[in-house]
Formats: sequence, C-alpha cells, structure tokens
Amino acid sequence: MDSTYQNISRRRFLGQLAIGTAGLLTLPEQLLSAGKKPKRWAIDQVVLGRSGIKVSRLGMGTGTQGGRVQRELGQTEFTRMIRYGLDQGITFIDTADNYDGIHEMLHDALKGVDRERIQIQCKIPGDKYENPLKELDRFRSEVGTDYFDSFLIHHMRAADWPQKQERLMDLLQEAKDKQIIRSHGVSVHGIPPLEAATKVKSWVDVSLVRVNHSGLHMDGPADQGKGPVPTMQPLHHIKKLHEDGKGVIGMKLIGNGDFTNPEQREASIRFVMGLDYVDAVVIGFKSTQEIDEAIRLMNAALNA
Repeated sequence: MDSTYQNISRRRFLGQLAIGTAGLLTLPEQLLSAGKKPKRWAIDQVVLGRSGIKVSRLGMGTGTQGGRVQRELGQTEFTRMIRYGLDQGITFIDTADNYDGIHEMLHDALKGVDRERIQIQCKIPGDKYENPLKELDRFRSEVGTDYFDSFLIHHMRAADWPQKQERLMDLLQEAKDKQIIRSHGVSVHGIPPLEAATKVKSWVDVSLVRVNHSGLHMDGPADQGKGPVPTMQPLHHIKKLHEDGKGVIGMKLIGNGDFTNPEQREASIRFVMGLDYVDAVVIGFKSTQEIDEAIRLMNAALNA
C-alpha cells in the first residue's frame, strides 16, 4: 500500500468534505427545506441491485476493441490514465480475460492503491476452460487482487446461455460462497441473451448490457454485430432486469468508439443517464481528456 498516494487521496477527500460542509452551513434555511431534487454526479457511489455492491456511477473500461486501444497506450500512459480516473473519483474498473495483457497492465497501474477504495469487475468466457476456478485464481494473480467485486460470464450471444452455462454458474456460486468474488452475473451481447437473463431469477446479481441512444452495436435477433437495432427494442428487457433486483451496468455508450462526433457522445450519454433502470456505466477511455468529457457530460445530463 502506497502511503503517499493514500495521504493525497485522504487530503483530497477531507478538503472536498470541508467545502461541502461549509456550503451546507451557508445555505438559507428555506432552500434546505424546499425539498429540491438532490444533485447526482458521475462519481456517486451507487448500489448494483440486490448485490449490495457499491461502485462509482461511471466506470473505466479497459477492453475497447478487445483491449487493443488500451494496450497501444503502453504501460506508462495506461497507468497515468487509470490513476487520473481514480483521482477524479472513478473507483469502478472493468476488465476481462479476453483483453490480452490488460490484467497485467492493470496490476501495475494499481500498485499502491488501497484495494478497499476501488471495485474491480472481471469476466470469463463461458466455454473456454475445463477448470474455471483455476483460471479465476490466475485472473486474481494477474490483476493482483484477492477478490473481484463483480465477476461475469462474458459475451453471451445465445438465448440458451443459462442452460449451457449451468456448470459455470454453479462454480461461480461456489467462488462467491468462498468470498473470492462478491457477486456474479453475465455480460450479454444481443437481444436473445438479454431476454434470457430476465428469466434467470436468482443467480444473476449483475448484468452488463449494451445501451446507447441510436442502437449501434446493440446486436439484433440475428446477432447483427454493429446494428443498429431499434433503440427501444432491448430497453424493456433491461428495465425488467432492474425491476427484478439485478444490478444493471451499461456499455457501448460511445458506440464501441464509433461516436466520433461530440454531439453523438453527448446525445448518447444524455439518453442513458435518463434511464433510471441503468445503475452504472463503463466507458473505455484512451486519454484523460476523454475522462473529463465523460464526467462533464454525465454531470450535465444527470442534473438537467
């Protein structure tokens, strides 16, 4: 544990707390009693459904184009970006076995960071390994963590994934019982597996779902890949997940990087922040400027 980094973070926190407390003390009494809608922010800690896991509303993704975008940053720039995000209050980080080399890069980037102040989500392919729990141990070693806050079956594309992944689901429940993972769930890539997730009543704690304003990269009934599909088509399934107590995390807000126009990114973030059944989102960044933009756009959308 890096005491210097902790002290900086503590000073930042105490300074922000003092500023916030002073602001409250100077507010006129009539404003305090007016019942105004509380402000919401990108870095708020939010609960992922019945899992009880708290994460920052905005999370940092590390798998843009299979992790290629983040790998090409190199370790120094990747570490700088991750640390910058942490300094802004983003405590939630998403990774996966499929993102070749990212586990190790994340390990280096998080050296000295207090594990208890961050949340790490990892994902495993559904049909790749004979001994998934052995691989889970490898993932923990690669990332440098004793546990994962959220652990998902990755990239489910078929409607029958709950039947085909029954053994893996049982093994991940075993890992949860041993507190190697704190919650389990699924990353769905398409409407049929998304609908199937709504029918898994007790096992799914957390769902990672594709959502943006135009339906791009949402995957249709025939797994169309880029899409787009009608924007409203998957939303009632996502809402159902949330209503059933499952934590809902949105991905593909930037259209897998295809929303190169700032107005597109703003429209997508505004749309998703307007969905009260999406608890948190992960965005794959390649620069500190992109982090700043996402925080700014999310804050504006949340408080519009």
